[in-house]
Amino acid sequence: MKANQVWNDLKNVKDKGPLVHNITNYVVMNTTANALLAIGAYPVMAHAVDEVEDMVTIASSLVVNIGTLSPRWVDAMIKAIKAAKRKGIPIVIDPVGAGATPYRTDTCLMLLSAGNPSVIRGNASEIMALENAAVKTKGVDSTQSSESALDAAKVLAKKYHCIVSISGKIDHLTDGNNVITLEGGDDMMPKVTGLGCTASALTGAFVAVAEDKLQAAASAMAVMGIAAEMAAEKATGPGTLQLHMLDAFYNMSEDDVKKKLRS
Repeated sequence: MKANQVWNDLKNVKDKGPLVHNITNYVVMNTTANALLAIGAYPVMAHAVDEVEDMVTIASSLVVNIGTLSPRWVDAMIKAIKAAKRKGIPIVIDPVGAGATPYRTDTCLMLLSAGNPSVIRGNASEIMALENAAVKTKGVDSTQSSESALDAAKVLAKKYHCIVSISGKIDHLTDGNNVITLEGGDDMMPKVTGLGCTASALTGAFVAVAEDKLQAAASAMAVMGIAAEMAAEKATGPGTLQLHMLDAFYNMSEDDVKKKLRS
């Protein structure tokens, strides 16, 4: 993966300012909204059953994150996914905690069937649980390495005709045939809640303005890793890592991308 591709994709987001409709969880709403604003996108966090279809009609992409599930939210997610499919905008699904409980796994599979997503973005255990219900997660955290989930990711990518993005110490993205591998980030990232959810939100912004969805999804993950490395240079712990990551999203330059991209 080339630095100029990542920079062009980031600049494209900043220039076009896509509106990303997020149906996401209580834990991360503020974090993901601020991250989207910092990279130049526009967030809207709407989950009411009565308005999600209308919100989709003005959105550039839809990001569905199942972190804090409830039956009414699931109904809203299904309605939004079907509306996004009708409109033809990208759909990103984040299967938070898939494999932790049957309800989570079954809900994810139902959402995937409601409308083939453009991207499924999760950690290794979540991706493996979608392909094999016997795989379990540790709450919402992965018990597997990203490399171990690559075969399952390829199966899911071919089944749903989408991109699968696996986050971890090394990120892997695939369309079922091609694979992009990215190194980067910082060891403190797992100590900050919601950074995986932030990656999904950023993915929604990047795929909203790009033709090549695999490349765009990879650029979103690259920007996450670069921002974390920039933030870690100033942070003294997880709290300030999160703070400085927002500034890194906002201030990231072409030179930063060239210096820090590793793939």
